[in-house]
Amino acid sequence: MSGSIQSQFASSEGDVMDDVGGNDWEDEDEDEDENEDQASPEGSSSSTAGQTPAHQYGAGILRFFIHQTSLGSRSFQRLLDESGGIEDGYGGLRSSQRRTRGGGGGGGGKCPFPPVPSEEGRTLMSSGLFGNNENVEERRSNKSLSRKLLSRELGTNAPRANGLMSQGLIPSSKADLIIHYDSRCYSGQFSDDGNFFFSCTQDYMVRLYDTSNPYKWKYYKSLTHPFSSWTITDASLSPDNRKLAYSSVASTVCLASTDPTDDGDPLQLDFAYMGTRSGTRRRGGSFGIWSIRFSGDGREIVAGTNDHFVYVYDIESQQSILRLPGHSNDVNAVCFAEGSSPHILYSGSDDTLIKVWDRRSMRHNREVGVFAGHTEGLTYVDSKGDGRYLLSNGKDQTMKLWDTRKMLSSEQTAGWEPSFEGRSGFDYRLMAYPEQDYHPHPHDCSVVTFRGHRVLKTLIRCHFSPPTSSDQRYVYSGSEDGSVYIYNMDATLAKKINVEEATYKSRPINERNRHRSYYSSENPDKWRTCVRDASWQPNAPVIV
Repeated sequence: MSGSIQSQFASSEGDVMDDVGGNDWEDEDEDEDENEDQASPEGSSSSTAGQTPAHQYGAGILRFFIHQTSLGSRSFQRLLDESGGIEDGYGGLRSSQRRTRGGGGGGGGKCPFPPVPSEEGRTLMSSGLFGNNENVEERRSNKSLSRKLLSRELGTNAPRANGLMSQGLIPSSKADLIIHYDSRCYSGQFSDDGNFFFSCTQDYMVRLYDTSNPYKWKYYKSLTHPFSSWTITDASLSPDNRKLAYSSVASTVCLASTDPTDDGDPLQLDFAYMGTRSGTRRRGGSFGIWSIRFSGDGREIVAGTNDHFVYVYDIESQQSILRLPGHSNDVNAVCFAEGSSPHILYSGSDDTLIKVWDRRSMRHNREVGVFAGHTEGLTYVDSKGDGRYLLSNGKDQTMKLWDTRKMLSSEQTAGWEPSFEGRSGFDYRLMAYPEQDYHPHPHDCSVVTFRGHRVLKTLIRCHFSPPTSSDQRYVYSGSEDGSVYIYNMDATLAKKINVEEATYKSRPINERNRHRSYYSSENPDKWRTCVRDASWQPNAPVIV
């Protein structure tokens, strides 16, 4: 593999791509201006439109990595991250929308976190529910690696053996290719089939890439949000990959075609519109949307909002058909329990709780179950897709695995205090987590707790690894310290991908980017990166 930079060229919308590995990439070059005049709802710095002042927000960066695996085959690792705020990542302005309610210190002595390795996690690893396990024959086999590869190519390997090989390919190594954006990159994901990838940036743009060949991407389209506020907060692909819904800190969601030949304006879906009754138009009020997801049948979109509600929007009738109460603070994350079913929903909130909703029993608009265990607000939830296991990230610096068979009922939680939120006075946007004040939740019903990554500055996301390329053997999360943490199911660390180190000074200082926050104005040698989101390619050992 070549270790020198062979080419550097501009990509779409003013992006810069640095090719370190000699791969062929196609993109377009256009100039873009930064347009932002609002304080970050997550406590970020702000700027004025059209110019690049000294306090301009930082640029997002797509990181691309390549390495030689232990099998001698070439594989890619790509990672999507966003740079930190001025000097220290995202520090800066407070916002009443996402203010942590006050509270005193925890008091008393520090209680221990759950032990690592987790015994329950080890049981799951050996159960076959999270990846394959070596059987006696495999452990005793003297077959060479080359013979195993040949057997896999000829199809004579048992499926179990093939799974053992694929789940062992964890992406890691130095950066091979880097795409720079002129604004923060807040999120990005592969489609379920891996055929394309989208990225969401703070310049109100969603960029689409053809990734049908995971080792040779092609940029082909950009989408904009005409009523955006602060940033594109989330995006979700329809099950058939033909439509992309994307949101902002506003009640309007845009629905656009992913067809490269379709340059029409996106359809605007007003989630505040609740339909008509007796000729009177009813609205749910003004709110911002943090998280959206398509249902498995592609007919509905669920949204988590800053007015503490979960909305379910019917695309055909173009109105919200459900407005679910139950949370006492912002709903930062939503998802469906199964990709093929629209019935079961999960919602995670700053009130520290995950609530489970069943569309088939909504007569009283009440949840059917609750997951409790986080002691600070949640930043993300992700379903394994089997209707049983769920993953969450929390501002208490933990990621937790949940089993729906262990969820608590509404009756069990009815007499509880409203939440644990704010007891430590901790604000994840502005300070380090005070571990000395940590107290375990007395009703923690999680299965495994993962620690090591840093859920600070922004709403850090977490995911299950994909079923095809990793057999869902791992869980992984971004981190404020500029890394991706990949964990085994027993909570031990499988791999730490140090993006900050791998991309150090990957973008030279010039007039266009000299105020960007990944460089320190006081110390030019200081480089800061925060990984907000990451996506594992479904069919290859590739992370973006």
